[in-house]
Amino acid sequence: MKLRNKAAALLLLALAALLLAGLSLRARRAASPAPLARPASAPPRRPAPGPARLPGPGALPGAVQSARRRRPPRPRPRDSRRGAASLKKLARRPGELGSFQAVLPPELWIHLAVVACGNRLEETLVMLKSAVLFSHRKMQFHIFTEESLKSEFDKQLRQWPDSYTKKFEYRIYPITFSVGNPQEWKKLFKPCAAQRLFLPVILKDVDSLLYVDTDVLFLRPVDDIWKLLRQFNSTQLAAMAPEHEIPKIGWYSRFARHPFYGSAGVNSGVMLMNLTRIRSAQFKNSMIPTGLAWEDMLYPLYQKYKNAITWGDQDLLNIIFYFNPECLYVFPCQWNYRPDHCMYGSNCRAAEREGVSVLHGNRGVYHDEKQPTFKALYEAIRDFPFQDNLFQSMYYPLQLKFLETVHTLCGRIPQVFLKQIEKTMKRAYEKHVIIHVGPNQRR
Repeated sequence: MKLRNKAAALLLLALAALLLAGLSLRARRAASPAPLARPASAPPRRPAPGPARLPGPGALPGAVQSARRRRPPRPRPRDSRRGAASLKKLARRPGELGSFQAVLPPELWIHLAVVACGNRLEETLVMLKSAVLFSHRKMQFHIFTEESLKSEFDKQLRQWPDSYTKKFEYRIYPITFSVGNPQEWKKLFKPCAAQRLFLPVILKDVDSLLYVDTDVLFLRPVDDIWKLLRQFNSTQLAAMAPEHEIPKIGWYSRFARHPFYGSAGVNSGVMLMNLTRIRSAQFKNSMIPTGLAWEDMLYPLYQKYKNAITWGDQDLLNIIFYFNPECLYVFPCQWNYRPDHCMYGSNCRAAEREGVSVLHGNRGVYHDEKQPTFKALYEAIRDFPFQDNLFQSMYYPLQLKFLETVHTLCGRIPQVFLKQIEKTMKRAYEKHVIIHVGPNQRR
């Protein structure tokens, strides 16, 4: 019995020792820091090569060399990497993340033109701000304005933060008309609006251009509308949206006393132009049987129809494309969304599906109480502090403002106005916050 008791005691002691050893091993493992998580897409790390071992006794000669031959080093394209590194150095400013935008050749920039006279300074700056907030590619702004506004444009644009001013360059031009009576052109419709007709003549070194009115706001990157240039066929040289979606209630179809494009006319507040094609084309017209160059056509066309036109330069463009319909690409109303698309009931199907991409606040709706939905968007972008979080300082306050507009027909469809701007903000957040935070910064 004594022997059995002793054997049992020894067995219990051995089991206790094994249990203690297991617990101490587990404690050591828990104390060691866990490796950082790696993204699923990252390639597996290869262990760092240790110091070369000398062959031990009895090893065959050349064993170390043969082991090295089993894993030949991959050839590295050093020249291309060196080139990429030099591009990064050129594109990066001190203290900023690397970017290739600064080294894009000028022909790859987006060219944006606007004409601002009278009291349109603030509107124009808010429009440019909306373009800079959301866009990715570098832009060249072409600002046509009166002498009295030049210094103010220059002063205001220079005050923007470096993180935004690096995304664009700008040039300020005087108001000039190459043919006809300048004062007559200047007063044709809104102050200086006819300047847009002369952009192909003035900007001779620019291949393509996006022209917008001062009362336009971009709710998604300008890059996206710029891509529509690729959809032009061989004869198309400009793009605009219809003036109205329903001809029965459209202005041109009911009241126009001159020819106009299609069944409802086009609106020129947002206009893509291939200036190279415009400069080289011969346009059919109602004055002579042969074609006329763009510049040669403008003043005779105005002289013929000046007593019949109501909307100035837009009417002249409608007349031009009435005689040359093959030259125009028509893009959907979401790229030029105006109060007419919702104030009588929603009639822009593209915006209902995809949301408003470019908002056009004509009729002065940014500055009165007739369409509070448009005014809310304008004020949200105008008052947004550049360096703040887009969701916290723009999107959430905008949602609250929209609750106050549900008594209007436009205010009853807030998703139409918010869909694209929400997508744009999410993309901006993912690009600047998530992608730029590497695995070593996330715990």
